[in-house]
Amino acid sequence: MRYGRGMTDAEVLRVERSGAAGELVVLTLNRPEVRNAIDDALLDALIAAFGDIEAADGVRAVILTGAGGAAFSAGMDLRERAAFSDEQLAGQHQRIVELIGAVHECALPVVVAVEGFALAGGFELALACDLIVASAGAVFGLPETGVGIFPGGGSARLLTWTVGAARARDLILTGRRISAAEAEAWGIVARLVPPGQAVAGALALAGELATGAPLGIREARRAIRAAHASLASGQSAEDHMYDVVVRSSDRREGFRAFVEKRPPRFEGR
Repeated sequence: MRYGRGMTDAEVLRVERSGAAGELVVLTLNRPEVRNAIDDALLDALIAAFGDIEAADGVRAVILTGAGGAAFSAGMDLRERAAFSDEQLAGQHQRIVELIGAVHECALPVVVAVEGFALAGGFELALACDLIVASAGAVFGLPETGVGIFPGGGSARLLTWTVGAARARDLILTGRRISAAEAEAWGIVARLVPPGQAVAGALALAGELATGAPLGIREARRAIRAAHASLASGQSAEDHMYDVVVRSSDRREGFRAFVEKRPPRFEGR
């Protein structure tokens, strides 16, 4: 993937260099017509981008954002997933885990700019980043239990590490949404900015990071991550739990109800 240019608007992921010396890479989720929901094509593009970033010359920090202003990302594309077999869902889940791990373990600091919604897989992706810059109108949530699954991309650990077990249970088990102000108060959001200023705020923050000593920043990030068990530890157990819900009747009912825009009728099987 080439970092000296921006991609066309037809691409699901725009990649651009920014900063005075091109030291910043801006990755823009580019499916605004569906609130930047992550389909297979966008998932693959993100995995490829983070695989290439560490080999790119002169990059000091990464900014992740969403096109259109209405959402960073509303999560995985459930209209696409509703047509998947259990095996296809399980395979996609492993690629989601791969992406979250690549973002969390990226050798460069990653700042996410959130305008509008960051829900489900979109919120999980944001949690994997180092720092979240959110506009005052941003909304966060993990609504997966409402469609018969749970957030299986590592946020059970990432969110618990950030806000503690009680608040993580509150968000994950109820699926409720929280405002940017509440997310800042809980320590999820690092910097709160006026509406429409999330990208500018993220660029400014990433620019600050880019002026620091790369080795010092890298080792400081590793030290902070070392305060918790690795994200990969426990992933096997979570994968087993996720497989249970993927193959359940409730998951099929939840996805159908989402597509049909009606309340789901769960039976607990």
